[in-house]
Amino acid sequence: MRLFTSKSRHLIGVDICATSVKLVDIQRQQGMFHLKSYGIERLPEGVVIDKLLADTEAVGNIITSLAKRCQVSGSSAATAVSGSAVITKIIDMDMALSDVEREAQIRLDADQYVPYPLEDVNLDFEVLGPSLVSEDMVQVLLAASRSENVDQRVDALAFGGMQTKVMDIESHAIERAFGLMVDSLPNVPELVALIDIGHNQTTLYIAKNGEFIYSREQLFGGVQLTEAIQNRYGLSAEEATLSKRERTLPDDYYPEVLTPFIENTIQQITRSLQFYFSSSQYSSIDHVVLAGGSSSIAGLAGMAQQKLGVTVSVANPFTNMTIAPNIDNEQLAIDAPSLMAACGLALRSFD
Repeated sequence: MRLFTSKSRHLIGVDICATSVKLVDIQRQQGMFHLKSYGIERLPEGVVIDKLLADTEAVGNIITSLAKRCQVSGSSAATAVSGSAVITKIIDMDMALSDVEREAQIRLDADQYVPYPLEDVNLDFEVLGPSLVSEDMVQVLLAASRSENVDQRVDALAFGGMQTKVMDIESHAIERAFGLMVDSLPNVPELVALIDIGHNQTTLYIAKNGEFIYSREQLFGGVQLTEAIQNRYGLSAEEATLSKRERTLPDDYYPEVLTPFIENTIQQITRSLQFYFSSSQYSSIDHVVLAGGSSSIAGLAGMAQQKLGVTVSVANPFTNMTIAPNIDNEQLAIDAPSLMAACGLALRSFD
């Protein structure tokens, strides 16, 4: 299973994360990207633990029902392993080597780059461009992931009746989706912070002129809000998640639970940005984009803009696409920020 390779064919983007499976089907119509269908289905508690799939069959069942609903059963798919499960290194290699020779050379030198036995990893590489070291060399991006991370996802998709054609890296997929919307951001910002607020972790990506140059993960996410709801109203995790999503909580929810969570989120974002500024030549950014499931929480973007003193918008990678008539645009606007990875994976069809 290669991590990058894709020869243009139609691929469905399938993002398996801690709490749900997300599926996106993008086609090209009259030279424009067209969102044909998408779906999000929650995973039962404990099916994905620390980014490992504890029950591939349960994930497969969810994929089956999603694929049926989106009418893509039996399709080829692109999915991803999370960045923390992948070792990436940029190495300089002789320009004259063929891909076969390059792969043989990488395998020969693999123990310099990968701390696991070669038989336990999936390896891939991609030539990035000219080397900075010498004119006769090229920069090569090497990516390696433990085989179990890759195999579990391939198995889950197979259980779901889909064939994995591309295994990507989550951050690469998000960067690809971000590339679709960067030109629509106001005032053509040079330095953008994309903050992906997931279930268990929040990842800060810094993009310069549309390309990711930095990322940092921290353990904080929507689970903190779910736990606060559980504790305050004596609900199970399932009930808390449902009532959070369907907005069926008592009147004191906003001042007593949600506002403190929003303030805490902004504090985490500020801390992440400060950490970045202290380790780079920059001391400010031009724009903040919020992504991930918790980013569409009412009031978060507004309060973040006020506190950070910089324009804040909520991610929507479908902003320049045509949308199939059967898709509910209001619901899509709510779901879009959490579909960045799935959208970026679906875009592998057009490599």
